[in-house]
Amino acid sequence: MNKKIITIFAFIGLSLLCTSVSYGQQTGSSASVDTRITRNLDIFNSLFKELNLFYVDSLDVDKTMETAINFMLDDIDPYTEYIPASSREDFMVISTGEYGGIGSYIYERNGNVYISEPYESSPAAKVGLKPGDRIVKIDGVNVEGWSSDKVSERLKGQASTTLELVISRKLDGPDSIKTFNVVREKIKVDPVSYYGVTHGNIGYIALETFNEHSAANVKHALLQLKANPAVKNIVLDLRGNGGGLLESSIQIVGLFVPKGTQVLQTRGKTKQQERTYKTTDEPVDTQIPLAVLVDGGSASAAEITAGALQDLDRAVVIGTRSFGKGLVQATRPLPYDALLKVTVSKYYIPSGRLIQEIDYSNKDEDGTPKHTSDSTKQYYTAHGRVVTGGGGITPDIKIPTTQASRLAYNIVRDGWDFDYAVKYASQHPTIPSPEEFVITDEIFNDFKSFIDPERFEYDKVCETSFASLKKTAEAEGYLNDETREEFDRLEKMLKHDLYKDLDTHRSDIEKLLAKEIIKNYYYQRGQMIYGLRKDKATQSASDMFNKPGEYEKILNLPYKPATSSSTTQGKKKQSKK
Repeated sequence: MNKKIITIFAFIGLSLLCTSVSYGQQTGSSASVDTRITRNLDIFNSLFKELNLFYVDSLDVDKTMETAINFMLDDIDPYTEYIPASSREDFMVISTGEYGGIGSYIYERNGNVYISEPYESSPAAKVGLKPGDRIVKIDGVNVEGWSSDKVSERLKGQASTTLELVISRKLDGPDSIKTFNVVREKIKVDPVSYYGVTHGNIGYIALETFNEHSAANVKHALLQLKANPAVKNIVLDLRGNGGGLLESSIQIVGLFVPKGTQVLQTRGKTKQQERTYKTTDEPVDTQIPLAVLVDGGSASAAEITAGALQDLDRAVVIGTRSFGKGLVQATRPLPYDALLKVTVSKYYIPSGRLIQEIDYSNKDEDGTPKHTSDSTKQYYTAHGRVVTGGGGITPDIKIPTTQASRLAYNIVRDGWDFDYAVKYASQHPTIPSPEEFVITDEIFNDFKSFIDPERFEYDKVCETSFASLKKTAEAEGYLNDETREEFDRLEKMLKHDLYKDLDTHRSDIEKLLAKEIIKNYYYQRGQMIYGLRKDKATQSASDMFNKPGEYEKILNLPYKPATSSSTTQGKKKQSKK
């Protein structure tokens, strides 16, 4: 069916289904809400039947209806979603972090699907699948040309079932074909991607998402780290964490504050949707110095955690401003095993502030949602510090953001770093540990020679802009003999020199290369360890912890010189001013 027709139909459906709101405003009590809903649904039903009967081409009924539904929901907010039965399993994986499969990231490229990174100790890793393996067949079915979603669906299945996987491993020779029998397992994606000791005395915990296992896994990591005598401080890294289950964030805050501490209030359309959340379990440690790392990718439950710990003056927040999602969703069952994930309330952290960045119910004339109204209003933490509402969580210590070069972006976009790492791993059985591995001159020069200048695609922003300027100058009569000479000279200066550019941006490129190479030997854990070596936010936390009185000064806490037993566990209450 023509896309334009689908869009028009979707718009008509949206208009009819939403008419009840505006109609009610115009007619007051002349018609009940139920009557208006029934009337508009009847119109919509009749319209669809007529279109199905008389439209010149056959309709894809499921696709057309789903388009209409999604069009309507997109006009409400980005978080209210229709989840058809076909997508329900993927939705549940996000909530539980569990599925039956081989345990590997895959990615689509040039019409084929490749193994990107097997999880450590997963079925994929156990049988020897490697990054760069191109998937050819699954259980005898040729999957070349399939999308990654379709391949992913075929790889999943009941635990303990076996699938036959045929792959092409290019670096083992031309068209090297290998067959693996992989026994699927129940894959549990650990929301704590890494924990360990860094910067000498920091217990570091990286939390990727908030699912059913997040609180238990963070608690396990915290207990393990506290058992290490070297650990004097804790860093909880929520950068890039898009959130998840609200209850999980309450439980994680509860690891660091006294039992019964109020963490959150939610307010919705009705009294039933108003709720106060308090911690329900005994904490692990209410005194150990704590820092939380956030960035623009930290959202929802991650912002509840960071914001609540900030409001309670229990942690110093470090990084860049968080995303600003203060809306709560709940799932509602629909017929035929579908689900509706609907925004039901807004959440308010202990200071009373709403951290929602965008007000989707308040729009400009062109339909653009407006920013929340309290983005400049002041609120106060437990110890009297000023914080602002709206627009996410503003860190106590801000880390300047650095933008990667366009050259680095081009390298990642076209997989040059990935392909080189696969080649390197095939030629080097071992490498030093992530704590010691470095990109040497030999490795970097080898990478430079690996790139084919004829196939390397720049985002030639500078050259394109220059060509446009030259064309405009000519059209407006400014391109004469004198200026043409200057234009020609400037054009030569702006020509890309690939190898020179690679040297110029070596620092950025080294980080990309090192992480891609390391994951071939030490998986995601190794990448995390390497990344922490030069991580500005973690270094900032270390500097703060190690400067006497700095942590207490930021949180308005009384400063006590460190002793041999500077942390306490369990029920000991926070000191308050």
